Amino acid sequence: MGDPHNPERYGETWPQYKIDITLTEILPLKPFVTISGGWAWHFMCPEDHAEFKHSHDHKDVDIYVPPPNVGTVVGMLKGMGFEKVTTKYDGIKSADDFRRYEKVIEDGEHKPFRITIDFFVGDFPVRVIDGWMVIQPDILLAFYTAGHHGSSQSWCVQLARLLLANDDDPVRHPAMGRIPSPESAKQDNFVLTYGDADHLKGQLDG
Repeated sequence: MGDPHNPERYGETWPQYKIDITLTEILPLKPFVTISGGWAWHFMCPEDHAEFKHSHDHKDVDIYVPPPNVGTVVGMLKGMGFEKVTTKYDGIKSADDFRRYEKVIEDGEHKPFRITIDFFVGDFPVRVIDGWMVIQPDILLAFYTAGHHGSSQSWCVQLARLLLANDDDPVRHPAMGRIPSPESAKQDNFVLTYGDADHLKGQLDG
């Protein structure tokens, strides 16, 4: 959800079957990659949280691969049916050596959909959550400040900033799985850190 938020759409959720299938598809990569972006926030949210579209992004899976694991992960992705696709960033030299892989899922029960993996090379401090290596919240937030990830308006990004500023750990914090108050949502430029103070206090105390 990188575009400006439309409060009238608050409460919309990602299709659960896509999340479940994507998680199954990427499971073999678990020992070799670090999860970033929207899926990192997904793992940081409380278990069984509602998959609000404005909370964190599930459009693609951002992974960081430590240099020693690059060959292994590339080989695994090919074996798993993912294909490297062309992007506008191809040919641009960068430290993270970005590339993109995609796979079309046809399970016979739902309309076919595409899983997109954005692959970066890098090694960062992690938190281990449910066995997944997930980029530390403070490091992940720095990626949004630097423009490396979009969706800086997402609720998880804003709440994580607020929690860390208050010396609270965002990982599995109850506030990370909640929908903002209607009062906050009415603002033209919804920014949690400057929004409904009483509601935010309730988020932190919850």
